[in-house]
Amino acid sequence: MKINQPLTFVILLLSTILAFSVQAQDEEQIELAQQYDDKGEVEKAKSIYDDLADKKKLIPVIHGRYFRLLVNNGYLDEAEKYVNKALKSYPQNIIYRLDAGILQIRMGDNEKADKYFDEVLNEVQSDPYKIRLVAGHFIKSDMLEKAIDYYEEGRQASNDPNLFALELANVYRRINEKDKMVLEYLKYADEDEARISYVKNVLQNILTEEEDLQSLSDMLLNKIQEEPDKQLYNELLIWINLQQKNFYGAFMQARAIDRRNRSDGERVMDVAGIALENQDYENALKMYDYIIEKYPRTSSYVSARRYKIKAREEMVKNRYPVDQEDIIKLIEDYQNFIDESSKSAIGPSHATLEAMRSQALLYAFYLDEKDRAIEALNTVAQHPKASRELRARCKLDMGDIYLLIDQPWESTLLYSQVEKDYKEEPVGYEAKLRNAKLSYYKGEFELAQSHLDVLKLATTREIANDAMSLSLLIQNNTALDTTETAMQDYAKVELLLFQNKQDEALEKLDSMLNLYENHELADEIHWLMASIDMKLGNFDESLNHLGIITQSFGYDILGDNALYMTGKIYEEQLQEEDKAMEVYTTFLREHPGSVYIADVRKRLRNLRGDFSVN
Repeated sequence: MKINQPLTFVILLLSTILAFSVQAQDEEQIELAQQYDDKGEVEKAKSIYDDLADKKKLIPVIHGRYFRLLVNNGYLDEAEKYVNKALKSYPQNIIYRLDAGILQIRMGDNEKADKYFDEVLNEVQSDPYKIRLVAGHFIKSDMLEKAIDYYEEGRQASNDPNLFALELANVYRRINEKDKMVLEYLKYADEDEARISYVKNVLQNILTEEEDLQSLSDMLLNKIQEEPDKQLYNELLIWINLQQKNFYGAFMQARAIDRRNRSDGERVMDVAGIALENQDYENALKMYDYIIEKYPRTSSYVSARRYKIKAREEMVKNRYPVDQEDIIKLIEDYQNFIDESSKSAIGPSHATLEAMRSQALLYAFYLDEKDRAIEALNTVAQHPKASRELRARCKLDMGDIYLLIDQPWESTLLYSQVEKDYKEEPVGYEAKLRNAKLSYYKGEFELAQSHLDVLKLATTREIANDAMSLSLLIQNNTALDTTETAMQDYAKVELLLFQNKQDEALEKLDSMLNLYENHELADEIHWLMASIDMKLGNFDESLNHLGIITQSFGYDILGDNALYMTGKIYEEQLQEEDKAMEVYTTFLREHPGSVYIADVRKRLRNLRGDFSVN
């Protein structure tokens, strides 16, 4: 019998169309069931899923949602029938067997559940990929302890003590088992020390309480005792000490790393720089002295000598009132360093030129020798060994000096040159910030804001924060004062302070308090007066202004600043340690989210003698 080819083609075509039509209908029903499920319309979703579950090929598509819908809404008997059907259709599917066990737990039959789980474990324990799959399913089902069991069994079967370290750390993190979590993160980093940055970032977000950091510190000290040659633990201990602002503790660990690596004190120099930046001048000096003594014929030695003078300079500038004799001694120390460096075989180095720059700024801002300072800065900027950035910074410095002598046009010319030549670089952003401040000093607030809006997105956090602070100051104090008179007066006072005309600034601020007693600027005025009085050595007057801020504006933006400065005055200037401890304790209670919180904790620990080695 001859087959009719056109008829055969038509039948095949109709069959294909019908198959596609059925598939399309199934897809529509699946999507509709999901929509009902998402909306919480359980009965409508269940009705559709019941029909879809009769089709074997659709079980893998609907299983997750259908199973959860049945279990979460109490249809346990129906769920059991469905899971048995799924297992009959796909007996090797691990997820269906796990869900069968999970269902038995919900039905109260733990023994039957364990049979499913043990069967799966025996099958997957030697396969890390399948262990991750199974444990991940337990985690999705909120059975975290069971996930831990599977990871541990898989680790034991592999004889790899670090296997699944990151996965276990994340599970322990979810159940708030911090010590176990930390141990797993240490194992994770131990596999590859390139991971240490990731681990630090995670721990920084998690270990926010003082006792957490201390627990990790104790753990690391034990690890160092057990494995003294493992640098990872020293690095993490440095990091913890830096978080706690225990710079001496960080120094001890950095010293050990430098000895082990024979790295000429480079790690200690890193920690010393952080201590200097955080105003822990005494410990910075100890570290620089250590480098000078232990590494006399290295590049670190030259930098340490230069930064030792820098640390002493910061100490002098932050001891009020500043002693002119101390400034003169610093200039002499810089000169000795410059002379010695210039006589060396290689001649002046970058450190030498930086020393010349620092010396010039002391002449300008403390000895009123501005012409001499400008001449010195020009010499540095034109030196063939001066780096591109150093030349730019000398220009900014000269712009600052011209502002000291009331030549703002010269200042903005220099700032703008740097801003133009160093676009998208930190020093270029600094130039733009100086131009913004110059506009602010002149009362040109809109122009200042146009600069600041760009700087809020600056690549360096410090510049962005400075821009944000000045922007908020302008916005908060001009929004309700359309004349901007008070803000203009305040900006002029800030210029006087920049120019070291402190007595004149204090007099103007006193007048402003009478004029603008109820203005939004009142707390800012008290803050500036407190700062000036402190620098002049009028500590009682400074504490009085700070007290007004904490009492009347304690929960405004300057509240934590005022209380922090109060503690520092008692600690550093008046040496009243008990009073300082009282203030710092109050600070911890009232301002737990402050940026100063780590430093306040460190100061309290120092005053209590917790860092006995320091």
